Amino acid sequence: MPAVKPEIMKWARDKAGMSLEEAAHALGVHNAHGKTGAERLAALEAGNEEPSRRFLQNMAHTYHRSLLIFYLEAPPKQGDRGQDFRLAPNAGPPAYDATLDILLRDIKSRQRLVRSLLEDEDALPIPFVGSATMGDGPSVLAEQIAGTLSFQLTDFRSGRSLDDAFSYLRARIEGAGIFLLLAGNLGSHHSNIPADIFRGFAISDPIAPFVVINDQDARAAWSFTALHEVAHIWLGATGVSGAAAGTALERFCNDVASEMLLPASDLREIASVRSLPFDEAVERITALAEARKISPSMVAYKLLRSEIIGEGRWLELKSLFQQGWLERAPRSHNEDDRSRGGPSYYVVRRHRLGPALLRLISRSLGAGAITPTKAGQVLGVKPRNVAPLLRDISPQGST
Repeated sequence: MPAVKPEIMKWARDKAGMSLEEAAHALGVHNAHGKTGAERLAALEAGNEEPSRRFLQNMAHTYHRSLLIFYLEAPPKQGDRGQDFRLAPNAGPPAYDATLDILLRDIKSRQRLVRSLLEDEDALPIPFVGSATMGDGPSVLAEQIAGTLSFQLTDFRSGRSLDDAFSYLRARIEGAGIFLLLAGNLGSHHSNIPADIFRGFAISDPIAPFVVINDQDARAAWSFTALHEVAHIWLGATGVSGAAAGTALERFCNDVASEMLLPASDLREIASVRSLPFDEAVERITALAEARKISPSMVAYKLLRSEIIGEGRWLELKSLFQQGWLERAPRSHNEDDRSRGGPSYYVVRRHRLGPALLRLISRSLGAGAITPTKAGQVLGVKPRNVAPLLRDISPQGST
């Protein structure tokens, strides 16, 4: 192997979002020879010392990078992960988030493997991917999506819980050929990515379109985010979405999703909130949201877009509903803690991956088209966990 370029080691650490002190601790570089661990790591990054291959392997694991990257001639350019829709064009880029960058690189890598498997099966391009424009209008696109997905609002609302409603919608989305994953960390709650960093991600690929939902967000928001990202697929717009509707495209996709989940006709029964005291308005909005299996924040957004309430009232409501979610989140999202009798590792992992992806990998393994190692990469698990994860998964039908 050629000598390692020291600037690549610094680049990898910077991209992992670690200071010299944090990286030295994570890599096990201890104080020695009158130098601190951080100083010893800085010497490596300056090219004053040559790292061993074992140390590079540890660095690759710690920084979530391929070992081969450290032998390149120069730091690689940032991969194309689509447009960042989180802020308006004139607002400047959002702060760099190392964990989000790692997650998106991982999702893109897994999507490419999925596309390869589908191409081996001679899968045809999906006609609706990139078939729409914003000029069609939110209502027209909402109708097209509902028709293609065979989505019925009455069926969505008929479930007993938010999970039932989301499961129904997910089945409709995956039935149309879109893979829907839940991913809000790198496999541990220690790497959770807050919903204000990203809410969803769409890969508008004609063979293997992906929708990713940040499962650190409120469950009541998942269905709205799913349809928002599905609208991205229809528009052929790959990229990251956030909590704020900062661009015209984000507002458009929000309008499509809200039209599907909360038609304007449903707002008539709470139109009086414009003149109600704040507390009473909150009660009316919350009650409607619970009955419709959506988030109160979404109801408030639709009231704003329908000009029933003004921006000031909307911001008040949005802040209140967000604060209420944050106060409940620690009790509802610690899925890594099994001491409280929560669902098993495999149940949680299957839920995050979704039936469509599980069926594809089960089918591909059975046909010898993929190895357990590659299957583990797609599923985000170790090779030894692939078989138990896929147990009882039907390659063609339901799980």
